Amino acid sequence: MSVSKSNISTRQGLLAISPIAVFLLIYLITSIVIGDFYKMPLSVAMLIASIWGAYTLKGLPLHDRIEVFSKEAGSSNVMYMIWIFILAGAFASIAKFTGAIEATVNITVSLLPSYLIVPGLFIATCLISMAIGTSVGTVVAMTPLAVEIANNAGAPVPYYVAIVLGGAFFGDNLSFISDTTIAATRTQECNMRDKFLANIWIVLPAALIALFLYCINAPDITIKIDTSNQNTLLLIPYLIVIVSAIAGVNVIVVLFVGILTAIAVGLLIGMNGLKLFSIAGEGIDSVGSLIIVTVLAAGMLGIIKKAGGIDYILKLLTNRLKSARGAQLSILLLVGIVNICTANNTVAIITVGSVARKISVYFKLPPRRSASLLDTGSCIVQALIPYGAQTLMATSLAGISPIAPWRFLFYPQILLLTLLLVILITKNHKK
Repeated sequence: MSVSKSNISTRQGLLAISPIAVFLLIYLITSIVIGDFYKMPLSVAMLIASIWGAYTLKGLPLHDRIEVFSKEAGSSNVMYMIWIFILAGAFASIAKFTGAIEATVNITVSLLPSYLIVPGLFIATCLISMAIGTSVGTVVAMTPLAVEIANNAGAPVPYYVAIVLGGAFFGDNLSFISDTTIAATRTQECNMRDKFLANIWIVLPAALIALFLYCINAPDITIKIDTSNQNTLLLIPYLIVIVSAIAGVNVIVVLFVGILTAIAVGLLIGMNGLKLFSIAGEGIDSVGSLIIVTVLAAGMLGIIKKAGGIDYILKLLTNRLKSARGAQLSILLLVGIVNICTANNTVAIITVGSVARKISVYFKLPPRRSASLLDTGSCIVQALIPYGAQTLMATSLAGISPIAPWRFLFYPQILLLTLLLVILITKNHKK
């Protein structure tokens, strides 16, 4: 079975998706050879891959190639993410300067024994992400707290950042108000409740195993509580951010209100207003490299799409489908590879949604299964790629390499194995 009408040749298709290979070779291979993932800047690897992508886009003058890149780099989705990055940088910087983050952590750890810190962080992140329906919003709210806990306990920061990322994607995958859930259920003509019930039996076991691994692999920590910084007034900015996010307020509005509240609290405790604005500026400057990587990635992926890379992937993976098991694997691979090429799980679901629907109908797969495959598969890939918005945001706030949390991302790695197991035990039949 083939659902793609693309006539792109193998040579053209491989050339179209080659910028991804160039990026991975330059960034990952160089970092592995050197033995240090901090030496090769992500932005440099992305820039070289983008230049290569523009070179491979044959048949267009240079001006038009640059226009393709610029149009995608400046798309509304990218600019929306940049707004979030800017506001998150300002909020995190002000909250840290005023002592809001430290006070929140001190009060939290004073209420919990040290052995409950790791499971508490993972469970809280899962629940918050489910409530607000956005992994990015969860990462913005929880990463500074996780970093402060790690620093307070003298523990590895990447470990705690990985816990936040795992919990954020758990909730994003299940939430009824998540854009990935909405996109998956709409493209597959599936009821949200049915998709949730299909998903929960896949993700919950993975989350429980990940929770167990996070607990037994947690570094030995000794929490140092600063009793001099437990001013409950300093909790207000974070409480407002979390409560308003759970209430469904737009994440940009949430962060803007959080910034205003943090400034107000700073003024109330006697801080200089001009200094607070200066700190906000430093926070915005700190996400500059993150914004550059985001723009470069979006432009490069736009070139891949223009060159026919996405069409080639669709054609390649749907050309010889013969069984229900193969159909499910193809849906998973489709959304995963397109997600790698777009670095956006919602866009990946929308891109392959109609193809996945045709495959599921042909092989008599329940809509809830195809919707679950799309949502879960895209969340797994988005969690694992080092240039995904969530990872870039979390590692930028933490001041670590985007690849640093990868080996601690137990949840998405276990979820992938769980999902593959579910597919393999599915009754296989030929159409």
